Amino acid sequence: MRICFYAPFKPVGHPNPSGDLIIATSLHDFLVSRGHQVLIPSTLRSRWIFLKPWLFPLIIKERILADRRTREFAPDLWLSYHCYYKSPDLLGALLCKKNNLPYCIFQGIYSTKQRRSLKAFPGFYLNRHSLLCADHLFTNRKLDLQNLKRIIPPEHLSYIKPGISPDTFSFDMNKRNKMREKWKITDEPVILSAAMFRPDVKSQGLSWMIKTLAELSRAAPPFKLIIAGDGIERNRLMNLAEQHLPNRVIFTGRIKREKMAAFYSGGDIFAFPGIRESLGMVFLEAQSCGLPVVAFDNGGIPEVVQRDETGFLIPPFNRQSFCMTLQSLLLDTKLRQKMGRTAAQFVRKNHNIAHNYLQFERILLKYAHAPAN
Repeated sequence: MRICFYAPFKPVGHPNPSGDLIIATSLHDFLVSRGHQVLIPSTLRSRWIFLKPWLFPLIIKERILADRRTREFAPDLWLSYHCYYKSPDLLGALLCKKNNLPYCIFQGIYSTKQRRSLKAFPGFYLNRHSLLCADHLFTNRKLDLQNLKRIIPPEHLSYIKPGISPDTFSFDMNKRNKMREKWKITDEPVILSAAMFRPDVKSQGLSWMIKTLAELSRAAPPFKLIIAGDGIERNRLMNLAEQHLPNRVIFTGRIKREKMAAFYSGGDIFAFPGIRESLGMVFLEAQSCGLPVVAFDNGGIPEVVQRDETGFLIPPFNRQSFCMTLQSLLLDTKLRQKMGRTAAQFVRKNHNIAHNYLQFERILLKYAHAPAN
């Protein structure tokens, strides 16, 4: 197939890492690995752009350029990734209609409460228009699937389980030894966490966890908390850790994704609250490397963590439950190792991107103008 691939929220190659960027990149790379020709017709970011009238000429210019690139490429279909009220697809529906192309969306999100917001309602209706224009919509969250069924016929919807490449995220004893030597770990268990230090729910979750672990430190055996990530909240989080968990926290800075398997291999438990987390790719990565997870029971986390088998899901902001759960894992080496093995098997069986995206590819082929190879 020849595919135009557009990500209005955060284009492939964007410098700021996030779960959305990981999924967009994985979709793009999967299609390329399967032998399809993929063109990115535009890198226009539409996040809140409808509230910035001085950028409207840029939208018109991008539509003209993207139309030209699309016609020159002669694609079989157009695929947009992650369209919702903050970042509607302002190119795909229009250009597909103009050029008579099948129009597909991966991770289209529909939420009616946004139409009641003065700030969000333009984006709500722009996004709703794109969703209704799409020939097929894919989603990797069951809640989004249910919401989309309110306006989209079921035959035009597909749920695709989120996934990673388990071979890229595997436990490695040599890497474990090197990481623990680097961190100067002796025998104490290690709790890992990872997030971008943005001034939002990511840093809010880390702040809450640091304060919560201060209570745990008075009752649990000695442990180290090691946090990967970086951002403008770094100094505040480091000061918070020094205040509440002196000499127990190590900040590694940002770690490239291809080196995260070594980071996970060095730990014993992965803990991150994940406040209203859409999915949380880090939970899949950590489990794939054999770590049990402790997180909030909210958002899309229950779709990627097998409750009480590969991790424990805690009622949001319940400090006592969070501490007791982590304490049980810190004290019971056999329990966390058993859950870690189950976690690695769970990801390989249910969240292997190479398997899950085959269904996605088969459906795309049905809509493509060209016959399947």
